[in-house]
Amino acid sequence: MINYQFYPKNNRLPDFLTEVVRVFSEMNNRISRTNRKYKSNDILAECREGLIQIGYKVEGSHNTNGNFIEVPVLFGRNNVLEKSFRADAFNEKFKSVIEVEAGRGVLNNQFLKDLFQACMMQDVEYLTIAVLNEYRTKNKSNNNFDEVCKFFDALYASDRLQLPLKGVLVVGYDTPIVQEIEESFGEVVDELESNEK
Repeated sequence: MINYQFYPKNNRLPDFLTEVVRVFSEMNNRISRTNRKYKSNDILAECREGLIQIGYKVEGSHNTNGNFIEVPVLFGRNNVLEKSFRADAFNEKFKSVIEVEAGRGVLNNQFLKDLFQACMMQDVEYLTIAVLNEYRTKNKSNNNFDEVCKFFDALYASDRLQLPLKGVLVVGYDTPIVQEIEESFGEVVDELESNEK
């Protein structure tokens, strides 16, 4: 099941972001019939064609220069790009960036990094953050979607921090099997050890 919340809450969801929600909803319906583990890159891959059809450049696809999407942040002498951040998907026409997270979306506060980077990106007005509705481990479960929404509820209600964005869309999705924390950390350790050799 897909959940979504747009901020600020006194604005209607723009039509182009309604299309983003549709892409995630179709992905969610498709993977619900599978029996495998999904990471954030897998979720992005499942959404790739749908996002391309609605005008997004998507990491790792044929419509990007190379595998990564670099969104400019700073320009140096002679207008040479000095600093950029990577995005999972970017729509230049609608000035919209998408970040897809899985288990670490809340666990490691990755959604906050996504927000910070989107605020620094040139010509970005909308941010979509996709997170798991619920992240389950052997011992407990955490409602990631609700946690992220609580943060944005507080951010917009307090009115103490003005974001340079016109809107933030939080999308919650489900996966049939969620990668467990212990396995994720194990993979990171294995990768670090192999890089040292």
